[in-house]
Amino acid sequence: MNRHLEAFLEMMAAEKGAARNTLAAYRADLEDVLSFLNARGEDILTCQALSLRAYLASLADLGLSERTQARRLASLRGLTKFLLREGIRQDDPARLLSSPKARPGLPKNLTEAEVDLLLTTAAGEAQKGPRGLMLQAGLEILYASGLRISELLALPAVALTRDAEMLMVRGKGGKDRVVPLSETAREVARALRATHPKGAKWLFPGRDGRVPLTRQAFFLALKDLALKTGLDPARVSPHVLRHSFASHLLGRGADLRSLQMLLGHSDIATTQVYTHLLSERLQKLVENHHPLALAYQEGGKVVPHPAADEDR
Repeated sequence: MNRHLEAFLEMMAAEKGAARNTLAAYRADLEDVLSFLNARGEDILTCQALSLRAYLASLADLGLSERTQARRLASLRGLTKFLLREGIRQDDPARLLSSPKARPGLPKNLTEAEVDLLLTTAAGEAQKGPRGLMLQAGLEILYASGLRISELLALPAVALTRDAEMLMVRGKGGKDRVVPLSETAREVARALRATHPKGAKWLFPGRDGRVPLTRQAFFLALKDLALKTGLDPARVSPHVLRHSFASHLLGRGADLRSLQMLLGHSDIATTQVYTHLLSERLQKLVENHHPLALAYQEGGKVVPHPAADEDR
């Protein structure tokens, strides 16, 4: 079975452009289901839908979230569909399995004041040496552009050799998009690059320079910065900064379609998790400008809006 799993992962990398972390997640999910089937004396080549339903039920019994269950099923469906396509199986036992409904959670984000405080602290740390400069550059780029941490750390050293205000980023599935950069982000990134040895490959290099900085190393540095800032480290992560970027843009009037392009979402439905912010903004709009809402503010007397005459 291992060779079929390896063949599936190779296909995902070659045809779908799956990133290394995505492939690792697929491997972990599928090794789990294969282990479950093996314990029952079965395998993925001959099992039926009933056995796969039993596997999904075991995940629920373990208390795994609906989101995790849905991800495991998606991985399983990918493998069984691949086996059918390659003629290794004559049917797809996972095709009719129902996916558990994941309850959408609202993205967690920092306030604008908290992000400003974090960036100010990072600027102070940058004066102490290259490690602090690396962290400041990372934070400035993350918050200015909404990049994923994997996209940030994959930036080549030549990504910011020009003074362009936009940055070309390769996202999930090998798709390229253009994102903006603030002036501060460009300046700090140039300062960081100036500390690199000649011929450096990565904008955020690891210790030996041949590979980029790991997500774990950046994550730990960010947690340490949160402590120095006086913020709860549990509330601060690269992904929280990405959510903060999106939330703050929407709060200041950006539209969902533009946000989708900036975040690199292939489906607008993914971006719609932020619609609660639009609802809050519309509610405030009504409260601040509707005549009846203004009437309550004036003690019950309906007061025409100052712009009413201009609109006639």
